[in-house]
Amino acid sequence: MALGYGSGGEARRPLGLAVCGGLVVSQMMTLYLTPVVYTYMASVLEWTRRRKHQATDFPAPHGAPVGAD
Repeated sequence: MALGYGSGGEARRPLGLAVCGGLVVSQMMTLYLTPVVYTYMASVLEWTRRRKHQATDFPAPHGAPVGAD
């Protein structure tokens, strides 16, 4: 459609270019952007887990039994 010549080709060309452009953009997003987003999400999740673990991993006050609330 984007490269078609002949009768009516000039009317179909914009549609063909829009379809081809959309396919290229969506392919680039799928191949490049999605893995980057998942990598950042994994990093943030690991950071929050480490931070939560550090916040709960503190020594008990002197003289207090371990595990007492």
